[in-house]
Amino acid sequence: MDWLSGGELTPVSPISPVTPVSGLRLVMASANPDKVAEIEALIASMMPGTVVVARPASLAEVDEDADSLIGNARLKARAVMQASGEAAISDDTGLEVGALGGEPGLYSARYAGPDATYADNVAKLLNELARVGAARPEQRGAVFRTVAMVVFPNGGELHAEGHVHGWIAHTPSGSTGFGYDPVFIPHEGDGRTFAELGMETKQQLSHRGRALRALFDGLRAE
Repeated sequence: MDWLSGGELTPVSPISPVTPVSGLRLVMASANPDKVAEIEALIASMMPGTVVVARPASLAEVDEDADSLIGNARLKARAVMQASGEAAISDDTGLEVGALGGEPGLYSARYAGPDATYADNVAKLLNELARVGAARPEQRGAVFRTVAMVVFPNGGELHAEGHVHGWIAHTPSGSTGFGYDPVFIPHEGDGRTFAELGMETKQQLSHRGRALRALFDGLRAE
């Protein structure tokens, strides 16, 4: 795999039947407020008029035990759709670092343990890169991948993928964003981390922004 090439979108993959966009209501599958804020901002800008509904408070955490990003996204969306009876939108994201054999990958959110904070995960990532002697930027190549999905009560679903390539900084920098944003420097940017770029610029370049834009394009095309 080329860990240093530019990012590109994977085409949307529909499974019929799919509900039309007009009058669409989407229930958030994520309970992560940072992720929800990013998704809501994109929905507002790309699909005005769409009603966004919070994840049911009574719904327990969904076990993300699938063996792929798309599998985990589907688990979350289906659980929320079944609990709410309405269309649900979800995503699953992984950071893959070449020097670490693709880690943390599927386990990005819990890399440092099931109760890890963002800072815990970043610290482990930096420690692991130091342990393997990955010092130069070309040794610290990484790719962020997101699968975004909508699942409908009528059995239809739609998903899209987005990714962006970059490298891992030696120290965290920036005060916006979340997760690994303070250490991920996208190749298509200006040398700053996602956490330094601000929300609007990050949304243009990021894996999640690309996946969601492709997903929304697919919804409007149905």
